Amino acid sequence: MGDLISGISSMATRRLLAELAHAYRQHAGVEVAFEAVGGVDAAQRVAAGEPFDVVVLAADAIDKLIAGGSVLAGSRADLVRSPVAIAVRAGATPPDIGSEDALRRAVLEAGRVGYSTGPSGTALLALFERWGIADELRSRLVKAPAGVPVGQLVAEGAATLGFQQLSEMLGQPGIEIAGAMPAGCEIVTTFSGALCAASTRAAEVRALLAWLQSPATTEAKRRQGMDPAQEST
Repeated sequence: MGDLISGISSMATRRLLAELAHAYRQHAGVEVAFEAVGGVDAAQRVAAGEPFDVVVLAADAIDKLIAGGSVLAGSRADLVRSPVAIAVRAGATPPDIGSEDALRRAVLEAGRVGYSTGPSGTALLALFERWGIADELRSRLVKAPAGVPVGQLVAEGAATLGFQQLSEMLGQPGIEIAGAMPAGCEIVTTFSGALCAASTRAAEVRALLAWLQSPATTEAKRRQGMDPAQEST
């Protein structure tokens, strides 16, 4: 594959990684190409030993890959913290989501609630359980298929209210972002990169991961609706 570093990631970081891959080529003269797919699919492919050099997924998914031996222990680098945002269809009146109680009411009043297959979706379902409304909502929940943004469901009218990482909402046509999750029920996912056991380019991947954590990438991360994360120890 020449000088190409090959990577795989979940959809949540696809735009950020595309931008940073271009910047890294200018910075280091090294080609980096990320394939973005559903997070579950990405983890399964790395676990199956596909010849990727680097993987970027939610931190807990990386830890599972490390435990399974398909990602090298000690190579995890936390890159971004990605908050969940709430979207409505373009032209709709956004509900009051300024407090936890207000958001709970908005969810109960929504016709259908869209959520993702990723870690944010798992956390959202846990929140509904904590609120005691999971059973009431069950028939009105719409789970986005792997690789399909929740914003698309909202834009198409399949969901009245949609929850997903802000990074996946940005740029989605046909929706308006109502805002972030209010204090007390924020959902924030840390996305991390790591060196795949199948890689033969360990030094190059470690250099890439170090750069992805550096201040040189902060502006791009914030532009894509994320915050820099501290390195995992």
